[in-house]
Amino acid sequence: MNWRALFRLNWRALLVFLYDLLAVAVAWALAFLARFNFDPQLTPWLWVQTAVSVMIPVFGCSFLMLRLYRGLWRYASLSDLRQIFIAVALASAAAPLAYFMLRINAPLPRSVLIMAPVLLLFIMCGSRMAYRMWKESVISLATQAKGEPVILIGAGDAAANLLKEMERSQYWRAVALLDDDAAKLGRVIHGIRVAGRIADFARIADETGVRKAVLAIPSASLAERRRIARLCVDQGAELMTVPSFDDLMRGVGEGVLLRRVKVEDLLGREPVRLESEALREFLSGRVVMVTGAGGSIGSELCRQIQRFQPSALVCFDLSEYALYQLKESFDAQGVKVPVLPVVGDVKNRIRVDQVLAQFKPAVVFHAAAYKHVPMMEELNAWEAVRNNALGTWTVAEAARRAGVLKFVLVSTDKAVNPTNVMGATKRLAEMLCQHLAAEGDTKYEIVRFGNVLGSAGSVIPKFQEQIARGGPITVTHPDIIRYFMSIPEAAQLVLQAGGMGRGGEIFVLDMGEPVKIVDLAKAMVRLSGLAEDAIEIQFTGLRPGEKLFEELLADDESTVPTHHPKLRIARAREVSSADVAELLDWLKGRIPLADDEVRRDLRRWVPEYAPAKGPRLSAVSGGRDAA
Repeated sequence: MNWRALFRLNWRALLVFLYDLLAVAVAWALAFLARFNFDPQLTPWLWVQTAVSVMIPVFGCSFLMLRLYRGLWRYASLSDLRQIFIAVALASAAAPLAYFMLRINAPLPRSVLIMAPVLLLFIMCGSRMAYRMWKESVISLATQAKGEPVILIGAGDAAANLLKEMERSQYWRAVALLDDDAAKLGRVIHGIRVAGRIADFARIADETGVRKAVLAIPSASLAERRRIARLCVDQGAELMTVPSFDDLMRGVGEGVLLRRVKVEDLLGREPVRLESEALREFLSGRVVMVTGAGGSIGSELCRQIQRFQPSALVCFDLSEYALYQLKESFDAQGVKVPVLPVVGDVKNRIRVDQVLAQFKPAVVFHAAAYKHVPMMEELNAWEAVRNNALGTWTVAEAARRAGVLKFVLVSTDKAVNPTNVMGATKRLAEMLCQHLAAEGDTKYEIVRFGNVLGSAGSVIPKFQEQIARGGPITVTHPDIIRYFMSIPEAAQLVLQAGGMGRGGEIFVLDMGEPVKIVDLAKAMVRLSGLAEDAIEIQFTGLRPGEKLFEELLADDESTVPTHHPKLRIARAREVSSADVAELLDWLKGRIPLADDEVRRDLRRWVPEYAPAKGPRLSAVSGGRDAA
């Protein structure tokens, strides 16, 4: 008998093990009784005693070998029943061999060999399932009165799994299911009826008095999600959903059964299909460095990169608090990849050289940048130039000297025909990387994308604060539009482009359909459970450097396709070495330039830069709230 496995059992598992051994004795005794027509006078009890004394250790060893006692009866499933079947079958096959090896003279009827395992399976499986049914009924009765009633939209596998979880939750209870599949109408899933189609939500909500709905259709298209959100808002109901895969990967929503639908859910697109094997080959076992690692994109890059098991992840940022938060989140998630928080300024050549020499990264993702357009437009223009352009040159050139295999610059759609200082400085950064791409062995890649949902300085957190205060919501212009993507999608496509590049390319991301900012504000008001007109929307006018719409990057006339459907390569003008030399002299100037001087000189280096006309902070009193 496997005594070592027995000693590892806790007291609950030990009780279950003893119960199963008792079940073995009962099953074999019943099998002998059945063989002799349940006549105690005819039953050879000596044979029964001999069989039981042999079968208990044989079956006990089989149960321990198959590790039947790792699970809980409360969660008994088909996989547990399958393990029981295998253990009983294995022991039943070993029973005659045990009789032969021990030279036992007591007969073992063939009918008993067949009936006893069947009876044992019935006892062991039946008792486990009966206990689970009893336990869940008790929990269900205890939580039914407490749980908040909800209507589940969807009646597929996701809804069935959610219903199981709700049976054990004291916070939620389902009262009805809705689905557009005619074959499911009127059917019952885990005791809950499919009461109608999704369009019947208003009627079902009125009949049940429920004011919360749960979206349980993972495959729902964006248009379908928007339709369902509109139905709920029109009814004054709050729409909930389960945490997304991206939320769980980022450590958000762990242990949460439901969460409110966010505006990001209604602006999202189809999930990015990563070429995982190529990325694993690109990143696995290598030291990877991310600058600006404490920022929105930088921190998400770090989260995505660690999934591919680099030998170490160097997180470089000027903010010690941002690095502290990032390191704490990794520790809380139990990330096993060595995460090295390094404080430093990308403009400090000595510090950058020291870090690259110490950790010897094979891949560098450069996400450090000043990105807030109005703030960089006035009062901080020279700092934007130095951080975004000179900082990029400092890290990129140091990467070449250190023998880095690949350098990936995170750029922006605002670098396309820029109308603001921030966009022009990012175009300068692109030009410097293009120049370096023609020299040495380091491969330089550039990735452009637009606005990121939920990033630092994003319009969505600002709208949320304004709605929480009761308004007004401030929008710069009624016709302003922007392209949006989620932080995880942006980071994934940056990784994908970095892995695909051969050197010198400017990748642009498919940003999907543009979103009107005023419509975004109205959608956020509706999702907060209010009528659209409950919060005032004020138009404050375009801010310095801002334009009504960004350039459409995925344009066939300015880009060429790649094998990845969401990535294209931009056609960009060449940069001469003489221009780069003069540009570097300008960037390294010791005397800070005034904002007007910066804008004047930027037009020299970036001919397509056309500063937007509008009020300047220096010419007006106070600041502006805007989107």
